[in-house]
Amino acid sequence: MVLVSSIVLAGGKGLRLGRYKATVDFNGESLIQRVVSRVGFLDGEVIIVIAEGQQPPRVSGCPQPETVTDLYPGRGPLVGIYSGLLKSKSDYNLVVACDMPLLNQSLLAYMVKEAGGFDVAIPRLGNMLEPLHAVYSKNCIQAIEKLLEKGSHKIDRLLEMVKVRYIESEEIDTFDPRHLSFFNINTLQDLDKARRLADKRLDAKCEKE
Repeated sequence: MVLVSSIVLAGGKGLRLGRYKATVDFNGESLIQRVVSRVGFLDGEVIIVIAEGQQPPRVSGCPQPETVTDLYPGRGPLVGIYSGLLKSKSDYNLVVACDMPLLNQSLLAYMVKEAGGFDVAIPRLGNMLEPLHAVYSKNCIQAIEKLLEKGSHKIDRLLEMVKVRYIESEEIDTFDPRHLSFFNINTLQDLDKARRLADKRLDAKCEKE
């Protein structure tokens, strides 16, 4: 497997949750600590992207994660991806959100493998895409800059400009038939459900084999 950096987007305000998501307790560790631990098997650097004015969350790990701030505040996750790609030392970069505690390492490894020769590898479930659970190459930087210059912040516009490998439902089901990888936390109800899923070990396939 090629060396891949991990970019964890942690700039959301968590308005529906009522608190900053990254530091929320998740079964004895912060939510972002759990996510960083999930992506650590890739062995590349970990970059945490935060919003302007946010305090960098405390995260332990080896290597120690770096923190960068969104270069264009308040313009959404495309800017977070862009900010992380600029900082990254790797050609390929796994991008995930900090509120996805049930990441499946086998699926992530498969996506990284399939990303070779493409600019983006992204899961597709029917008509739904998972842009914050995807692999992006540094080749995307120039395309993102063009979009930002035009005032566009939509990730789907980026996908129209680059070479994309769609990871289809049947491929995803091989590793994660419950699609828990894409479960993200927006409300207290989501948080409670994710905690129960983890406690019951329904995310057992998330463990690295």
